[in-house]
Amino acid sequence: MKSRPEQTVAERLRVIPVRQKYLPVTATAVLLALMYGLGVINYPGFSDTQIVLNVFIDNAFLLVVAVGMTFVILTGGIDLSVGSVVALTTMVVALLLENGWPAAVVLPVALLMGATIGFLMGLMIHYFDVQPFIATLAGMFLARGLCYVISTDSISIDNPFWVSVANAQLWFGGFFITISVLIALAVVLIAAYVLAYTTFGRDVYAVGGNPQSAMLMGLRVGRTRIAVYTISGLCSALGGVVLSFYMLSGYGLHASGMELDAIAAVVIGGTLLTGGSGYLFGTVLGVLVLGLIQTIITFQGDLSSWWTKIFIGLFLFVFIVLQRAVTRRRR
Repeated sequence: MKSRPEQTVAERLRVIPVRQKYLPVTATAVLLALMYGLGVINYPGFSDTQIVLNVFIDNAFLLVVAVGMTFVILTGGIDLSVGSVVALTTMVVALLLENGWPAAVVLPVALLMGATIGFLMGLMIHYFDVQPFIATLAGMFLARGLCYVISTDSISIDNPFWVSVANAQLWFGGFFITISVLIALAVVLIAAYVLAYTTFGRDVYAVGGNPQSAMLMGLRVGRTRIAVYTISGLCSALGGVVLSFYMLSGYGLHASGMELDAIAAVVIGGTLLTGGSGYLFGTVLGVLVLGLIQTIITFQGDLSSWWTKIFIGLFLFVFIVLQRAVTRRRR
C-alpha cells in the first residue's frame, strides 16, 4: 500500500508532461488576452465586438494558409511556396473570370492547381530526397514567376458572383462577418477533426515526432509527407480564392511575405518547428495575435506598419526559446 505522499508525487509526474504539452498554446492564449486587455485600456472603442470580428475578416485568407502550413510543420517540414501560390491563384482566377469562364469552373480549377503544385513538391521531397526548404523555394519562384507570365499588371475582378460573395455580410446581433470567415472556420474545423480523430492525423504527428520510428512501425511515411504538401498547396489555393474575394483583383505582388506570416502564426500558436507537437487551435490563436498587432498599431495611429514585423519578430524569439525550454524539459 503506497503512502499518500508517494501517490501525490506519482500523480504529479503524470500531470507534468500533460501540462508541458499545453504550455506553448497556453502561453499564446495568455499573450492574446494581455494584448486585447491593453488595447481595451488604452484605446476607446477597442472593446467593440466588431473589432474582434474584423480581425477574422481581415485575416481569413491567412488563417486558411496557416492551416495548411500547420500540417507541414507538424511533420517537421516547411513550405515557402504558399505566398506565391496564393498570388498565382488570384491571377488565374482573375484571368479566367475576365475571359468569361463561369465561377463554378474557375473555383475547382484554382484549387486543383494549388493541390498539384503541392503534390509535385511532395514528390520531389520524398522520392528525390530534396530538403523541404529547397523544394518549396523552387515552388515559390516558379509560382511567383508564373504570375508575371500571366500579366505584370493587376487584373480586376468584376464577375457578378465573385463581387456578390465579396460584398456579402452575414449580420447577427448588430455585428457582421463575411463569407470568407465562414470558409476559414470551416477549414479549421475540418483540419482539426482530421488531425485529432483520423489515422492520417496520427500519422502526421508520428512522422513529425520520429520518422525512423514511424517507418519501423509500418506507417507510410512517404505518402504522409506527400499528402501534407498537397494539403498545403490546396489550402494556399483556397487562401488565394479568399484573398481574391477580399481584394477583388489578381496581382503578382499579392501575398508577398505571406509564407513568413503563416510560419510565424503556426510557431506563435505553439507548434514545434521540429514537428510532432501542435494544435490547430494554437494556429488560430497565432493568426489572431498577428491580426491584433496590426489592429493595435492602427489604433495607435502614429506608428509605421513596419512595427508589425518588429513585434512579430520579438514574439517569434520568445516562443522559439519557450519551445526549446519545453523540449529540453521533456527529454
